[in-house]
Amino acid sequence: MKKLLSLLLVSVLLLGTTSAFAAQKVGVSMPTKSLQRWNEDGEYLKAQFEAGGYEVELQYAGDNDVPTQVAQLETMLLNGCTVLVITAIESTALGNVLAQAKEAGVKVICHDRIIMDTPAVDYYATFDNFQVGEIQGQYVVDTLGLAEGKGPFNIEFHAGDPGDNNATYFFNGAMSKVKQYLDNGQLVCVSGQTTFDQVATPSWKTETAQARMDDIIASFYADGKPLDVVLCSNDSTAQGATNALVAAGFKPGENFPIVTGQDCDIASVKNILKGTQSMSIFKDTRILAARTVEIVNSVLAGKEVEVNAVVNNNVFDVPTFYCTPLFADINNYQQLLIESGYYTAEQLAN
Repeated sequence: MKKLLSLLLVSVLLLGTTSAFAAQKVGVSMPTKSLQRWNEDGEYLKAQFEAGGYEVELQYAGDNDVPTQVAQLETMLLNGCTVLVITAIESTALGNVLAQAKEAGVKVICHDRIIMDTPAVDYYATFDNFQVGEIQGQYVVDTLGLAEGKGPFNIEFHAGDPGDNNATYFFNGAMSKVKQYLDNGQLVCVSGQTTFDQVATPSWKTETAQARMDDIIASFYADGKPLDVVLCSNDSTAQGATNALVAAGFKPGENFPIVTGQDCDIASVKNILKGTQSMSIFKDTRILAARTVEIVNSVLAGKEVEVNAVVNNNVFDVPTFYCTPLFADINNYQQLLIESGYYTAEQLAN
């Protein structure tokens, strides 16, 4: 697997080494440095664009601050960026600055999150985010034996930021797998909180997820009622749920629930090794960065851009490339995360 990933990255980088791109400047706009995921994405993109001969302006918008992101994008345009690669904080908040980009002939690539309600985007590179939720939901179904009729089991939910369009895809994908078992009583949400609005976590904050999990445990599980699953959309919400569960006395190997996640943050992989998180979706951001560079190379060279889907942003069908998500758990993390070179064993040591 390590050799395959290396060959993929090298082949993509070779596409960008011609001098035709040497004068091109790419602006890379990331939402925050407070989550490991976006630090990695920003650095992978910067490294791979620079290896392809581009000049790169990489900016992080404070702690998910929309006005900061808008101001940084405006500065990138003033600084002569001919391409913008954007992971938007709010999917509908960039219309004006992107209209300026379109008027200036600047190409806009949505990175991981679709930008809504504007014609001023060109391509979208991401993972299949509905499939991310499906994998999380199917993990619960398989681990509990729901398809074999086992149950009932108690479940609670933590979804993501309402301003992040991907959050609804994750939640709806998971629900597509577990809803039939909620309907037939094999899964029971004791709190009754099963809609996205009820379980959303603004800004994906660990502290917010932890506070809500504290309240759920105190209100519905303080009498020793078993809690079998906490279906979390990503690792920051999973870490919040885990913190609350540990504080409430839940113990790995005894009564600790299944906890799902996404992004394979180091802290969450360590929790998988400790038994306080069950799995995390692995979205190899090296591959996503390589695909984004390949899209930009094709656009600037006037070549056909390889896509495998379209995503409607309420204005038009945005040409999209979906990378494939996987999941890591205690059984495969060694091969998926260490042998592939994503992490070292030392980084995951507790």
